[in-house]
Amino acid sequence: MDVFELAELHIAQQGVGCRLTFSSARLAVNTEMGSRLWYIDVNGIAQTDVLTRFWTSDDIRIELAAVTAGGRRFEGIGYLHPNVQHNAAAIRGDGVLAGY
Repeated sequence: MDVFELAELHIAQQGVGCRLTFSSARLAVNTEMGSRLWYIDVNGIAQTDVLTRFWTSDDIRIELAAVTAGGRRFEGIGYLHPNVQHNAAAIRGDGVLAGY
């Protein structure tokens, strides 16, 4: 499993995007058993309105672009699962993670 600390995270849904402001975010890519699964855990999200919107929505599919602390760029499609109470979110990747 590879783990990357993220410095930037941009999400977009239906043409509307934003750059998330957060205290920490980690991308984990699991390549065991021949499959490639990826996840992002985001903590300390400042945009509570974004979390609330996803909490109340049936559509949690997003496009994302991420930049690691070392400058590596990743892009993909995922599903944002908000945790409004803790100002956090988990993003479950769906398919290819470009840049990996």
